[in-house]
Amino acid sequence: MNVKAVQQRIMAALFLAQGLFTAATIAAFTLSPIIAAELGGRDGVAGLPSTVTLLGRAAVAYPAGWLMDRIGRRLGLSLGFLLGIAGAVVSVVAILYGSLSAFLFGAFLLGGLRGIAEQGRYVAAEVFPVARRARAIGIVVFAGTLGAIGGPLLVGPAEAWLANLGVIGWTGPFVAAGVLLAVGLVICFLMLRPDPLQVGRALEQAQTLSRVGGAAASDAPVAGLWAIFRRPALRLSVLAMSISQLVMLLLMVVTPLHMDHQNHDTPVISLVIMAHTLGMFGLSGLSGWLVTRVGALPTIAAGTLVMVASAVMTPLVIAVPLLGLALFLLGLGWNICFVAGSALLAQAVSADERGRVQGASEAFVALASGLGSVGAGVLFEQAGMVLLSAVSLALCAVMLAATVFAAMPGRRAHYAQPSSGPAPGRSEAVEV
Repeated sequence: MNVKAVQQRIMAALFLAQGLFTAATIAAFTLSPIIAAELGGRDGVAGLPSTVTLLGRAAVAYPAGWLMDRIGRRLGLSLGFLLGIAGAVVSVVAILYGSLSAFLFGAFLLGGLRGIAEQGRYVAAEVFPVARRARAIGIVVFAGTLGAIGGPLLVGPAEAWLANLGVIGWTGPFVAAGVLLAVGLVICFLMLRPDPLQVGRALEQAQTLSRVGGAAASDAPVAGLWAIFRRPALRLSVLAMSISQLVMLLLMVVTPLHMDHQNHDTPVISLVIMAHTLGMFGLSGLSGWLVTRVGALPTIAAGTLVMVASAVMTPLVIAVPLLGLALFLLGLGWNICFVAGSALLAQAVSADERGRVQGASEAFVALASGLGSVGAGVLFEQAGMVLLSAVSLALCAVMLAATVFAAMPGRRAHYAQPSSGPAPGRSEAVEV
């Protein structure tokens, strides 16, 4: 089978599915704090949907990765979209019957969707040779831009449409999310053929045969998860993704409150958050290109320095353009580290190990998200944005130190990209 045609079809499916997934989840959770406060009868429960979503993401990520190593990526991702559809349906029923507990269960299921769908970037990476994986990851992450723009735009019309039908308007975003996820389910189930897991194994075998001159691949047993995570490249990749996620949430979560204390109004706050979202997703292609050109380690260091600049600026500036720039840099630094860390992970594991490791790494990132969401408010209450900035800078220092240590002579071989691509004269057609 022609590999290029398969790669293009799989990439198109993952790009569309990622955009639909992002739009659906953003639409669903735009009103979630308001709905939770109304169903619970007090403002104190407004943050519960976000917390439960992160718990769902962390709880589902590793089992889903383990399962995808056994049933394939197509069925695994399809299962994630089914989980999200169930979460949207449960949320609609919860709103109609006024049940906070059912609404939180729906949020948990939607979090499970995130734990699975976020692994789509690795699925894109494994159908390409090592040298092209970073760009593939960047393209899939960029699809989040479409969702970040389209998701909020769906909320108002969907709410008004359901209200005009005599149904509680708050159900509108969840109905829209369910429809988007159903389309994503169809795309994954029909277009991810042949299964990316089989494509990845075929490419890996072809590359092994190229390197050893046609000898048979090794039948060594698959390593255990603990042994896999002892690999230096894997530890650094998870550290980069987790710390960048934690730093981003520490500074981003309370920025609206920080701006409110400076008497900025809602439209202005929205513009700053929009700049942040653009930084998070808009330049993903550039991040992938940077990893390919200079390698994962320099790219992680560059992304960390961009976040350092944001952490220094955020508590010092008041003018809206400068705040927008600070939050844009925060999103961009996260994106660079996230894409580079994902690419480093993708090249550190074999096809048979990939699902479990990716699931475990997603669980770590979800836990970092939860810690950032909870810790941001606590730290801000203690000493404002200055303390958040100081903690963020300390975390960035840890990541820079780890990256510099990895780049020292004698250790670079643990992080270098292995040789990829077919040997000279070999056909681009691979049996899958």
